[in-house]
Amino acid sequence: MALRNAVMAALLKGEASGYDLAKAFDATVANFWMSTPQQLYRELDRMEAEGLVTARVVEQKRRPNKRLFSLTEAGRKAVHAYTAEPLGKPAVIRDELLVKVQCLDAGDMEAVRTAIAERMEWAAAKLARYEQLRQRLLDGRSEEAYFAEAERIGPYLTLLRGMSFERENLQWGDVALRRIEQRTAAQRADG
Repeated sequence: MALRNAVMAALLKGEASGYDLAKAFDATVANFWMSTPQQLYRELDRMEAEGLVTARVVEQKRRPNKRLFSLTEAGRKAVHAYTAEPLGKPAVIRDELLVKVQCLDAGDMEAVRTAIAERMEWAAAKLARYEQLRQRLLDGRSEEAYFAEAERIGPYLTLLRGMSFERENLQWGDVALRRIEQRTAAQRADG
C-alpha cells in the first residue's frame, strides 16, 4: 500500500491541512499506517501535481498561511479503484523487540524483560487513546446505533482493529513476562 492511499483515506473525512492530517494520522490511521510529517507533505505535493487533491490557501493573521487539501473527483475515483484492487500478500511483522525476544536465551534477559514491559506501557497508552477516540465517535450511541446512523463506518472498523492489536500486545506481554520470570526463578534455583 502506498502512503497516498492512506492520505486519501484520511481526506475522505473532508478538507484538512497537512498539520491536521499529521495529527489525524496519529489519532486514526496510526493503528495501521505510520508516516512522518515530512513524508506526508511530500506526498501531498505529489498528489496535488497529479490532480488527486486540490489545495487552497487560507490566510492567517498571527501565523503563516496554511494550505487546506481536499480530494478531487480524480482522487475519489482513485480511492474507488484502490479499494477494488486485489490485496497483495498479508503484511509481515517486522519488530525489533521480537528479534530480541528470539535471542533472549543467549542475551540479556533483564534488558529484554524491560523492553517487553516498556512495549506494554506503550500499548496501554495507545489503547487508552483509541478508547477516547472510540467514545468520541460513538458520541453516546451504542455501536449498533453508530453503525446504523454514521455516514462512514470504515474509521470505526479500523479503530476496532487497532484496539484489538494493542490488547493482543498486552496479552502477549503478560505471557512473555510471566514465562521469563519462571525461567529466571528456575535458573536461580538450579544455580
